[in-house]
Amino acid sequence: MNSASKTSTASERQLLEAARNGDEDAYSQLIEPHRRELLAHCYRMLGSLPDAEDALQDALLSAWRGLSRFEGRSSLRSWLYTIATNACLKAIERRPKRVLPIDYGPAAHPHDGPGEPLVESVWVEPYPDEPLALEDGLAAPETRYEQRESVELAFIAALQHLPARQRAVLILRDVLGFSAREVAEALEATPASIDSALQRAHKTVDERLPEQSQQATLGSLDDVALRRVVGGYVDAWQRDDVDAITAMLAEEATWAMPPLPTWFGGREAIADFLRGWPLSGERPWRLVPTRANAQLAFGHYLWDPGKGAFLAHGISVLTLKGERIDDITVFLTPEAFGRFGLPDEVRP
Repeated sequence: MNSASKTSTASERQLLEAARNGDEDAYSQLIEPHRRELLAHCYRMLGSLPDAEDALQDALLSAWRGLSRFEGRSSLRSWLYTIATNACLKAIERRPKRVLPIDYGPAAHPHDGPGEPLVESVWVEPYPDEPLALEDGLAAPETRYEQRESVELAFIAALQHLPARQRAVLILRDVLGFSAREVAEALEATPASIDSALQRAHKTVDERLPEQSQQATLGSLDDVALRRVVGGYVDAWQRDDVDAITAMLAEEATWAMPPLPTWFGGREAIADFLRGWPLSGERPWRLVPTRANAQLAFGHYLWDPGKGAFLAHGISVLTLKGERIDDITVFLTPEAFGRFGLPDEVRP
């Protein structure tokens, strides 16, 4: 162990002892280095950042109350992940699983319009890259998925199709790199049952994931190509240019708008919908590039003549296939803009 590691370990012991004696500031310092990764873990489990924040709050409160029971046989990080995982499992018991519209029902006819939102919250929600930054690469050499790959929309949506304990096993083993023994202790199971659950989880997830992750796709494009996609998308929306957007789409592209269950499949269906509704020319748009789920994303602002400003409308997350756009998911949740560091309105 190097001197920095020894100092860090000694500091953690001091903070732990102070926290056990009721020092809330020491407890905050103790858990702060783990907060972001624990939040990402809860998001993978639950598919919703607000749900993840609630679960993490419950977990950290439980950890504070249970500090006296932490004996140091495992690392503090491992202990916190155990508590956070079980908080997520309890949350899953209380609500329906979250999905994307494409998994909820068949594609709609574009002339039928966007439909009505579901009252019940059943949708996967976007995850802002900033200020909740994720590390690049693998969490550990033995993991199967990279950290940024493991929050991509397709991966999060695939996870939600797993039974809750299989979901926990796959994330703990293949994203975070915990051993079968560690996961078995966290879930009060046997290593053999953990290995069996992991095999079943692989089968379900692999069937739902695209051949190439967005991290691989984005990594294959140079800066010029990425700027062309981003600039072309912004320009086309702001000029109501349906033909330009259509030209950027893959042939079998999809368009979805949670919380609306309606989605459209295929380049022509998407073009018909855009012409009839959002890009009919009735009101102009402004787009602000951002990042969500480690993918290209945009804040969409729609002109409000009464306010004399462009107001927050939705956050679109793009899934690319090469330079073509394969999927567009527009989350019609203006309340999420603050999480992305985006303003509520844009003045002309």
